[in-house]
Amino acid sequence: MPTMRYIVMKGQAGLSFVELPESHAYQLSALNLRLHKELDKLTADNVPVLPYAVAECADLELHDESIPVTGGLDYMNELERQFSAVREKAYPLVSLLTEIRALQAQLEQWYEDELDA
Repeated sequence: MPTMRYIVMKGQAGLSFVELPESHAYQLSALNLRLHKELDKLTADNVPVLPYAVAECADLELHDESIPVTGGLDYMNELERQFSAVREKAYPLVSLLTEIRALQAQLEQWYEDELDA
C-alpha cells in the first residue's frame, strides 16, 4: 500500500484536501505557491481562482464528511483544464502550463505503475 499525503487547501468555499502520493505532495505545494505568485501578472478575464495550499499532513481522519477530498490526478486534470482555457495575451502562460502538465504526467505515470504492481 503506497504512502499518501494530504495537501490542505483553503479557498473561497473553505477547506478541501488533495490526496497525493507522498513522493509528489511537496511538488503540488510548490506549484501552488508558484501559481499564486504568477496569477497577479495575468490579464485575461478568465483567470482561475485557486485555493492556497496551507499545510500538508500524513494522515487524515475527517469528522466532517462534507469537506471534499480530491485525488491528486483529478486535481491536476482540473488545474490543467482551467489554465489551458485562459486566453492570456500579455503574459506567456506556456511556462505555467508546462509545470502543471509535468506534475500531471508524473502522477499519471505513478498511478500506472501502482496499477501494474
